Amino acid sequence: MSYVPPGSGWPDDPAGPETPVAGGADDVRELARESRDLGELTARQSVCRACPRLVEWREEVADVKRRAFIGETYWGRPIAGWGEEKPRVLIVGLAPAAHGGNRTGRVFTGDRSGDWLFASLYRTGLAAQPTSTYAGDGQRLIGARMVAAVRCAPPANKPTIEERATCFPWLVRELELVADPLRVIVALGGYAWQAVWPALKAAGYTLPRSRPPFGHGAEVEIAHEGTPIRLLGCYHPSQQNTFTGRVTEQMLDAIFTRAAELGG
Repeated sequence: MSYVPPGSGWPDDPAGPETPVAGGADDVRELARESRDLGELTARQSVCRACPRLVEWREEVADVKRRAFIGETYWGRPIAGWGEEKPRVLIVGLAPAAHGGNRTGRVFTGDRSGDWLFASLYRTGLAAQPTSTYAGDGQRLIGARMVAAVRCAPPANKPTIEERATCFPWLVRELELVADPLRVIVALGGYAWQAVWPALKAAGYTLPRSRPPFGHGAEVEIAHEGTPIRLLGCYHPSQQNTFTGRVTEQMLDAIFTRAAELGG
């Protein structure tokens, strides 16, 4: 089998053998809407099979593996939201990496981007350890939670419009469930910035009339039921950005220091 069966003992696996599985977009909408809490929602996210292309790709990668990880078991399933159930800071990315989250079972974990991200979160007091290597490694977020707009690793890191739309209800329901006491949302990269706006609207957040352009350090005030929330833009710590100096440690730390301050 090219993925970890739910309930088979993988650390922090939110699902079990009886967790309902979405087989299409209609199932995703229904299962997301009916999820009563984050535990139920993340369990259902983690077994979703709604997008045939993504299912085939994530499981092929888990079966073939990268040479550096040839002896490892890959998670090979969707990557659910992770972190505190009552976060004051929410970090949103686009999708997990094929040999990162798809391998380790945790969002933003197991690749160079995750190394940069967690080191910054640790320095700014939002993570308990400076590294995140695999699910069950003792890492935990402090007052924070992480999600991806698309829960499966896509080929070439590019989900289709249809795949993004199919996954959309998972993000909307998660935004609904974490709204209180949420105070800050950090969008990692322009794609995450684009993805989170319609999800926030669908989840009942109050937004400006026009969407401000994405930029590193962009800051917009939104609200949920009258409670102010700040949306921050942050360049993605991809290797392309970090190797070229477009993103530095100081730039990441400035964003997450600001997020920690706003989150209280």
